[in-house]
Amino acid sequence: MNITLAHGFTQTSRSWADVVEILTGHGLDTAGITAVDLPGHGDSAAVRADLWGSAERLVAAGSTGTLVGYSMGGRVALHAALRHRDAVERLVLIGATPGIADAAERRARRAADEALADHIDGVGVAAFIDEWLTNPLFAGLTDETAQRADRLRNTAAGLSSSLRLAGTGTQEPLWNRLADIACPVLLIVGATDRKFRTVAESMAELLPDATVAVIDGAGHSAHLEQPAATVQALLDWLAERP
Repeated sequence: MNITLAHGFTQTSRSWADVVEILTGHGLDTAGITAVDLPGHGDSAAVRADLWGSAERLVAAGSTGTLVGYSMGGRVALHAALRHRDAVERLVLIGATPGIADAAERRARRAADEALADHIDGVGVAAFIDEWLTNPLFAGLTDETAQRADRLRNTAAGLSSSLRLAGTGTQEPLWNRLADIACPVLLIVGATDRKFRTVAESMAELLPDATVAVIDGAGHSAHLEQPAATVQALLDWLAERP
């Protein structure tokens, strides 16, 4: 079984280390697990790409099989599933959204993303990461699970470009295209992540084959806060879709 992993904003492929370790502990071959550095992040810090371009790179880096994306990586994975139905056999989204449906809200978010990108360029990576991790979305993270050292591997230019090119504000909403995704979809969300739990439940109503898995004791970063429970939810779902 092949599994490709796509991280969230400010993270890198290394953020999946605990998940990969647990997966291999359950007998999965590490050769079949690919964690990708998305454009603007990690070893791809110098790469510039929008969501569709990021999706192309994600599919090229992985193999036909299961695509797992968290937050920003989930939005990239969703684009990949829409464009490469032959390559994405199963889709797993953790705390992800198809975009902002309301045009005015989307414009406001885009302006906010642009302002934040300018701020990153101004203050640098270290100061921004410390600010970013105070976001209430990440309240469930500890000093260890926040993976600050890994996030500091990124560059200000890379992160700001990611916001400008692939931020939620730039994304055309995909709500009306969810019905086109024929592959099975697992929507993982932390029990205390109320906003994205509502999003997941709304997505499940539109997707042809969707399952929602709620992870107890977790917020937005379910796979970081409760990696064992998140992996178990994934494995239980995969067992029903070999």
